[in-house]
Amino acid sequence: MVTINSSNCTCCEYCVKVCPSEIFISQGNQPPHIVNEHLCIRCGHCAAVCNFNAIIHKQFPPEKIHSVEFSQLPTPEQLSLLIKKRRSNRAFSDKPVPEEKLLQIVEAAHRAPTASNKQYVEFTLVTDPKNLKIISNFTIEVFASKIKLVDNPLIRPVFKLFSPALTKYFTMFRKWQQVFREQGKDLGVLRGATAVLLIHTPKSYHFMREDCQLAYQNASLMAESLGISQFYTGFVLQAIKQKNKKLEKLLGINGNIMAGMALGIPLFQYPNYIDRNEIKLKRI
Repeated sequence: MVTINSSNCTCCEYCVKVCPSEIFISQGNQPPHIVNEHLCIRCGHCAAVCNFNAIIHKQFPPEKIHSVEFSQLPTPEQLSLLIKKRRSNRAFSDKPVPEEKLLQIVEAAHRAPTASNKQYVEFTLVTDPKNLKIISNFTIEVFASKIKLVDNPLIRPVFKLFSPALTKYFTMFRKWQQVFREQGKDLGVLRGATAVLLIHTPKSYHFMREDCQLAYQNASLMAESLGISQFYTGFVLQAIKQKNKKLEKLLGINGNIMAGMALGIPLFQYPNYIDRNEIKLKRI
């Protein structure tokens, strides 16, 4: 699967240094020797680091290798400003997010690193109003059942003890439930988002949550750069935890949803960014 074109190799040994599986062995002033090829995780580090086309990897033919124009990269100041201005903007217009921008956001999420390059992360892009309503209804009904428990005077103290974060939202949940049932309006779950990106893995493995969160962060930054409003669908994810994969079944997703993002065209942009609390940094 992996060979070295000795006529192109400069013996820089960058491939030796970057390979996480250590399949390249240094030979001094000779091209590296390849061992235990079966341990290759197909991450592409070797092909990406070689500037002389000396690495021949069946997983990464020439058409999959692209040179980087470093002058086109954002400066640290530009990236810092993008991060500082990123906010959860829940004020959406009725206009749908253009398809090309949705695909750019998915592509950015797909580019996120995954543990051992497993690339188990998958995506479901929900734009059909019927399916968006399924997400809202599912979430509201899950919390409606919790409200019934809290209204029981015997259970309320126990629930407040073990779920204090959810308890403080129950006044809002009651309002959302009433408006959704009477008017069909979602005031608190998706809030009029015209698209939802659900990030999931096809099976349980040790890093499914971490990989999905990394994908979310990439998607969030891309959405911000495109001028698309987004927020983390925390209530939806909490409802999924309570109901144990019922939403996945309703949407035909064969896997575990670990992250979600509501998307829409903003009614306005935030013209300012706000300083956060002081950084809690410990040096040891």
